[in-house]
Amino acid sequence: MPIPSAIVRAIHSNGDLLWNYSLYTGAEMIGGCLIGSAIGLLAAIAASFIPQAGKGAITLVAALNAVPIVALAPVMNNWFGDGVASKMAIVAIMTMATMAVSAYKGLRSVEPAYLELMHAYAAGRLTIFFKLRLRLALPAIFTALKINMATGIIGAIVGEFFISSRGLGFLLSDQIKLGNMPIAWSCIVIAAVLGIALYYLIQLIERIVIPWHAARRKP
Repeated sequence: MPIPSAIVRAIHSNGDLLWNYSLYTGAEMIGGCLIGSAIGLLAAIAASFIPQAGKGAITLVAALNAVPIVALAPVMNNWFGDGVASKMAIVAIMTMATMAVSAYKGLRSVEPAYLELMHAYAAGRLTIFFKLRLRLALPAIFTALKINMATGIIGAIVGEFFISSRGLGFLLSDQIKLGNMPIAWSCIVIAAVLGIALYYLIQLIERIVIPWHAARRKP
């Protein structure tokens, strides 16, 4: 590992290149996270409406997390090419299961007394879903989003290791082969900062959207 000052100099000297590659990898990461989270949320919603088969379906979706990234990346590259789409697909698959499992748990974790009250008011299934289940599931959904944003960068970078001509993962792999460790570590530092920044962005949105959540209440 190079000394921190060497990493700082490498970032300063290669600022334009690192900025462009960070935008490229960031687009893959954010796009993949949003697509995967949306698919996972839709799967959780569908499973919550069919509880008999929903739990088994969510278990199958969660099994996708057992697929190693190194095995998934070449397949996605063959299907979608070496552009942004293949890396977004990798991130989407990585993040879909987290959202599906977390959102399904949130949608189904409703106290019976709340359901009895809604039924007493003759509320239909859609009304119960939007007014009760979805509202109470928002903390779980935001938790999944924070996890996805923090870990999605891994899928984007590993995907760039295989077939890519741009991005932090490509630059990291290329500079390691050349033995240029200051630039390689610059990619690692920037990737970490990007993941942390997006994590706190989701946390800020969570505080704005669900200020009523008990974990956010001031004593």
